[in-house]
Amino acid sequence: MNTINYKFNEKAGEKTPKSPTGFLSKHVAAKARNFHRTCEDYSITPLRRLSRLSVHLGVSDIFVKDESYRFGLNAFKVLGAAYAIAKYLAERLEMPIEELSFELLKSEETKRKLGDITFVTATDGNHGRGVAWAAQQLGQKAVVYMPKGSSLIRLHAIQAHGAEARIEEMNYDECVRLCAELAAERGWVVVQDTAWEGYEQFPAWIMQGYSTIGLEAIEQMKELGKEKPTHIFLQAGVGSFAASIQGLFVSMYGEARPSMVIVEPDKADCFYRSALAMDGKPRMVGGDMNTIMAGLACGEPNPIAWSIIDDYCDLFVSCPDYVAAKGMRVLGNPLADDPRVIAGESGAVTAGIVHLLMTDARLKEAKERLGLGPDSTILLINTEGDTDPEHYRKIVWNGGYSSESESEPISIERTERITL
Repeated sequence: MNTINYKFNEKAGEKTPKSPTGFLSKHVAAKARNFHRTCEDYSITPLRRLSRLSVHLGVSDIFVKDESYRFGLNAFKVLGAAYAIAKYLAERLEMPIEELSFELLKSEETKRKLGDITFVTATDGNHGRGVAWAAQQLGQKAVVYMPKGSSLIRLHAIQAHGAEARIEEMNYDECVRLCAELAAERGWVVVQDTAWEGYEQFPAWIMQGYSTIGLEAIEQMKELGKEKPTHIFLQAGVGSFAASIQGLFVSMYGEARPSMVIVEPDKADCFYRSALAMDGKPRMVGGDMNTIMAGLACGEPNPIAWSIIDDYCDLFVSCPDYVAAKGMRVLGNPLADDPRVIAGESGAVTAGIVHLLMTDARLKEAKERLGLGPDSTILLINTEGDTDPEHYRKIVWNGGYSSESESEPISIERTERITL
């Protein structure tokens, strides 16, 4: 059934002790960005202002931070992978990250000190490509495992960076466990954006790398006359990206932070299910998780991310694939002179849910409770472009996954046990 489920988080408004966000502070984010700046391919990704869409939907402003321009890799994931690998190498070299640059890490002298290293990761595509790119840049090896159903186009993009990569007959979380097992056996280094007992440092570094996005967006909004957004919509897979942005804004603005919404595919909605349980413990989703939002098809939350999201997220949304398809078409076919944003499935789902919140009467209660209206300034982050161009055209050109083409009518549920 084409159901949108949502759950408000009462805990977010409580003034009780909450998860610390100091490791995602502005100071830490600045360190990560300063390292990223040392890469010759670094440039600030665009912040698109969708003024016509804002008027159409009845809000003050909608901004889209477009990560499809990041390092020429069509997705944001490289920020976390490259920074985490750099932090690891900094420790191996016994040097502070502030003294390292891409050029120094790429040097023959550094390579002689480090020797040969093999980095291994599990991915739907974007993270693996980031790890492969970073390893190739630094003259090291990468091995990448992809879950069942992964795109061949994304596989080939990873292999183009010299990585050994293949698609396995298992889901994403099972691929993560495979990487950990092989790393222990073969002396490889796991670069993963989710955590487990004994493996917390790399995920934290990756989250710090992602915070470059938030820091850039804050500065770009200020240049356009906006102090900060009132609402941020963030897509979640294992949650590292979403928590990194939430953590930065909480660290910088405290109780004056924007309202924050987590959006997931209904086939992999581990954060929504965790929130629904209302006991502070993360829940897991198993199976194939066959959603078009491949970058979000993760069934086990990063526990570091969960602790932040559980404390600071205002609304959890679980939605079917047509919501992402709607967002792709809205961003890819702009009103009047609004800029065009080419967003992949995982990058566009937040635009899809914003459009539905503002236009579908069945979501009126959620819209009003979030305080969305004429004074709202909304920040979205397009985390990927058309990383699978054939699938992008299937959706945007041919109308794939439109709500009108589904066999069952759209319904919307409020998870406080009321069905509309």
